[in-house]
Amino acid sequence: MKQLTCGFIGLGLIGGSIARALREKLPDTIIIAYDINADTLIAAKEANIANITTSAIDESFRACDYIFLCAPVQKNDDNLAAVKAILSPDCLLTDVGSVKSDIHHAIDEAGLNAQFIGGHPMAGSERVGFINSKAVLLENAYYILTPTAEIPATKVQAYKELVQTLGAIPLILSCKQHDYVTAAVSHLPHIIAASLVNLVHDHDSAEGIMKMIAAGGFKDITRIASSSAVMWQQICLTNTDNISALLTAYIDSLSATREQLEGHDDSALYELFDSARIYRDSFINAASGPIKASYSITIDIADEPGALASIATILALNSISIKNIGIVHNREFEGGILRIEFYEEESIERSKSILSSKGYTIHERK
Repeated sequence: MKQLTCGFIGLGLIGGSIARALREKLPDTIIIAYDINADTLIAAKEANIANITTSAIDESFRACDYIFLCAPVQKNDDNLAAVKAILSPDCLLTDVGSVKSDIHHAIDEAGLNAQFIGGHPMAGSERVGFINSKAVLLENAYYILTPTAEIPATKVQAYKELVQTLGAIPLILSCKQHDYVTAAVSHLPHIIAASLVNLVHDHDSAEGIMKMIAAGGFKDITRIASSSAVMWQQICLTNTDNISALLTAYIDSLSATREQLEGHDDSALYELFDSARIYRDSFINAASGPIKASYSITIDIADEPGALASIATILALNSISIKNIGIVHNREFEGGILRIEFYEEESIERSKSILSSKGYTIHERK
């Protein structure tokens, strides 16, 4: 791949993570960055991520092969006008927004359909800003591309290859399909998480007992409620129709569940949980598609120095390769829980046998 020049209009969590991935995977890339936050630009230079920083969208970007629109959604229209004035005919323009229809409409009005592919890395964090960006954020994440009808196929293929080079998994959808799908699996869950947190806040005792004992299950389902309020406000205001339609369907399902509860309908309640369990487990165990099954176990370990190192050493001495290892911070469990992920399914049985013989308690999570 030839040396690339990439421009970033905004360098927050996602823009910063893409820039870091470019620096890691394609170290010769020339990165030009604009952000309204001067401290962000200083940090990008000090981290050797940005070669050039600028306080305006100016001629610095004219040599770019790619320009990433990474500012908040509500800023894209203003930025797009400035970008159009300096955009090279050979440059591919893309974005990283969670909603695609609005940006496609703006691109159409600007007459830039032949140079635009919408982009949405399906990765993120409850933390925000360049300081929290990391190249690994894109690793094995779906990166949805929404090409315009006018974009040449060669441009789409080149962008797909770039996304793959960064460690992500490209998936091509139409902008309308993207917005409906993400409304279901991303946007609505954020509303539900925020509502659950506020429900506990509003119904907790003066002593805060609910907050005090809220454990793994509640924390897992509400983790995303810690995300940027401004970002999710804007997403709700730009993907309103899709979110509203799915929210209505969800409210209807909750109303049906309330009737089942009040009617003590045991079979319906069992079906609610059983069908959800079966479908949810299929997410974990599916080995088809680009994201393969995760081969992992969890282990009860003592909260003491050297406990983690001991297990890693045992596996290494038995020539078992570890893909990932880390503590699962979940107060529903006694003591510490160590999660180990392997490259191959065969490693699970060998590890279980070896570690069990050493007295460890194993929990398999394939």
